[in-house]
Amino acid sequence: TPMCNHHIPRLPLIGESAPAFTADSTQGKICFPEDYSGRWVLFFSHPGDFTPVCTTEFMALAQAAPEFTRLNCELLGLSVDSTPSHIAWLRTIQERIRYRGQASVEVRFPVISDLGMAVATRYGMVHPGSSGTQTVRAVFVIDPQATIRAILFYPMSTGRSVPELLRLLQALQAADEHKIATPVDWQPGDDVIIPPPGSCGLASERVQKAGDGYTCLDWFLCLRKLPRRS
Repeated sequence: TPMCNHHIPRLPLIGESAPAFTADSTQGKICFPEDYSGRWVLFFSHPGDFTPVCTTEFMALAQAAPEFTRLNCELLGLSVDSTPSHIAWLRTIQERIRYRGQASVEVRFPVISDLGMAVATRYGMVHPGSSGTQTVRAVFVIDPQATIRAILFYPMSTGRSVPELLRLLQALQAADEHKIATPVDWQPGDDVIIPPPGSCGLASERVQKAGDGYTCLDWFLCLRKLPRRS
């Protein structure tokens, strides 16, 4: 029996331009990327309004919003619900939900309504094996040039880690500003990795000069501190 050829939209990849779109949201019409020129964007989807895991995520993201703003990053949510549904849910969160000592939490970042799944489809946020009518927990970190820099996908049953999203954003920004890489479990203030040398001579010279502002565990793994921000 021949297999059916189902069209599966291609997922945008790291290093590519984030797909442009225009959509309605809880904060009015969104024209992306024009409305976010010069800023980082954390663009994320959630399966649905009035769902428990999403409620805890939105409360945590709303509380962390000032930290993202300090890092020149805007939060932008999406689900396939309508704008009236979004507004009703966000009002319920503010008026009725208390969680981990948080109460009266106001979600001020825009939440896109995507009833026709046009935006979710462009970003590969609908995974038929999980649900054909809801978006999974996708996260796209998009830089000020509207380039996708990181992609994360979580299943519907697992809430995301807001501290990890902040850490990821800061690692990307540090890499851009200082031309470095960040090691496992890196946190702001930790040592960073100097890019490997491009030749044997440079490798030998780098190891010999270790101690002058950096340390080497071997020729290919050297670390240094980042300058402190004023």
